[in-house]
Amino acid sequence: MLTNVLVVAALQQPVPTLARPPAPTLPIQVGDTSQFRRLALPTPTLIREGSGRPGPRYWQQRADYTIHASLDTATHTIAASETIRYTNNSPDTLTYLWLQLDQNIYRAASRGAAINPTDARFAGSGFEGGYTIQYIRAVRRAGQAAGKIPLATADNGTMLRVDLDRPLAPGGRAELELGYRFEVPEHGSDRMGRERFPGGWLYEVAEWYPRLAVYDDVRGWNTEQYLGQGEFYLEYGDFDVALTVPRSFVVAATGTLLNPLEVLTAPQRARLAQALRSDTTVAVIAKTEVGQTFTRPAGPGPTLTWHYSAKNVRDVAWAAAPNFIWDASGYAGVLIQSLYPPEANAGWARSTEYARHSIKHYSEKWLRYPYPTAINIGGPVGGMEYPMIVFCGHRAGDRNLFGVTTHELGHEWFPMIVGSNERLYAWMDEGFNSFINIYSGLAFYHDTVPPGRGSASQWAAQAAAGRDQPPMLAADRVNAGLLGNVEYFKPATGLYLLRQHIIGDTTRFDAAFREYIRRWAYKHPTPADFFRSMEDALGEDLSWFWRGWFYRTDVVDLAVDSVRVRQDSSGTATRVFLSSPGALPMPVDLRVTFANGSVEDVHLPVEIWWLGNHYVYERKFAVEVTKVEIDPGQNVPDVRRENNVWTKP
Repeated sequence: MLTNVLVVAALQQPVPTLARPPAPTLPIQVGDTSQFRRLALPTPTLIREGSGRPGPRYWQQRADYTIHASLDTATHTIAASETIRYTNNSPDTLTYLWLQLDQNIYRAASRGAAINPTDARFAGSGFEGGYTIQYIRAVRRAGQAAGKIPLATADNGTMLRVDLDRPLAPGGRAELELGYRFEVPEHGSDRMGRERFPGGWLYEVAEWYPRLAVYDDVRGWNTEQYLGQGEFYLEYGDFDVALTVPRSFVVAATGTLLNPLEVLTAPQRARLAQALRSDTTVAVIAKTEVGQTFTRPAGPGPTLTWHYSAKNVRDVAWAAAPNFIWDASGYAGVLIQSLYPPEANAGWARSTEYARHSIKHYSEKWLRYPYPTAINIGGPVGGMEYPMIVFCGHRAGDRNLFGVTTHELGHEWFPMIVGSNERLYAWMDEGFNSFINIYSGLAFYHDTVPPGRGSASQWAAQAAAGRDQPPMLAADRVNAGLLGNVEYFKPATGLYLLRQHIIGDTTRFDAAFREYIRRWAYKHPTPADFFRSMEDALGEDLSWFWRGWFYRTDVVDLAVDSVRVRQDSSGTATRVFLSSPGALPMPVDLRVTFANGSVEDVHLPVEIWWLGNHYVYERKFAVEVTKVEIDPGQNVPDVRRENNVWTKP
């Protein structure tokens, strides 16, 4: 048993302390900070896929409206009753709904009034108004009659919470009735309003009915206040709208007119039928006929009710006046119309021509126009878009009128068909629309890029002057003086740059952009959906470009630092030392000029900057190089062109 004793004794001895070897010094681990790292986007789900497609479980809510409204021209007041049928397609049970009350921006104590100077474009010029809500009550719950139950509400400026009398389960439908009235402001934030002409008042009516806020999978209820500069985010639905106005008035509205026999004369109906089949403009009410009694149907009573139906749209707007010139033409079954006062700029005689070109061009290039009509109204609003109807300033003429017309009608694609959140991501409608406007203008005028749209050199001047903010900022957070730059010009220039230079294959780009439109038509895409969809269809990782152009204010600055000649046993090689001091890299177009006067153009992909902002291009040329120039066509918005050229001393 000695062995056991020795083992026990050994176990009882103290264990000697051993010195630990020093731990190896490891370098500090730093994440990828390269401009080329993958853009951090929300995790894909079955609702929104990593490919940029709506997923198999994609859902969105639906809101259908029936509205009866009357216009009192003595007090400029609209009084209306409204029924909303709201379908809960979400997986969530809802205990309340949020309504948007845009007219409340004109309350004296509104947040919009607080942040906008009285004379600002998106203010009300001192007008005080807003909704008077007479009642809100429940009519139906989950398909079962529930009587008419008054509902509790909570007023929050331009948002109103409506507490449901019982929860609205997934798949259920709530039906609400509302009564309300408001005075139409004379200057309605350059989105709606009225103006007096010798023949009477012209009304452009929008943001005029309480409408559902969007409840989506990304943010739940979207309840950002309407402050004037940020636009709208709306659900799709069907509208049945009846508008009662003085008998002397002519109305134009979103949708199909259901009762033309009651509100139009026989000659007007015949002229509209002729116009629908015509490529050229047909007078419906000629200038010499404006205000004549024979332009309105005879009958008893001082008013007429115009009845409209609009299917699967996100909004309804309308215009009314006793003094409209009215003309029209047709394109592929779409009735193209223009209504404007006799006092409008003479250029308005071409409005229908401009409108027809725009609808035709966008239909053929991007997606077929899906609506039965497209209307351009000349009035007090400088430029504003709604489904099937746009408001353009009556003082615009010639090329300016073409520009505003093709821009506002381009909005029928963004955001009327592709229903993005304008209030948060204005660049997804204003920028995309300004981009497609470039090609509409080129097709109409057969010339260079119209001023202010897609010019790299023009954007470079703005960026160099610091007149820039990230387009990803919500519109209301953008400096008012930079709104056009940030949400229109910069995104349009970026897409133009992507199409013409970065991708460089316009056919491939156009197919990808069309695919995005097709995937998200009548749905609610986010920026991540757009970025992913474009990358998926193009087969490109564009993280570096999205980050620098849309999330930041990085600038392009490409340089030829020097040119050297290297000789070795294999011969003489020319080495061109390039750098990218700017934070936003770009593909490089080089023009090399030789001693004999010949030139050679070289294209280098953006990947040359993967390992840093310096790159050496080496080639063996048969003739001595005398000049190297970066971007001779000025296709990229380089903020310092003085370092773009090297010339042999």
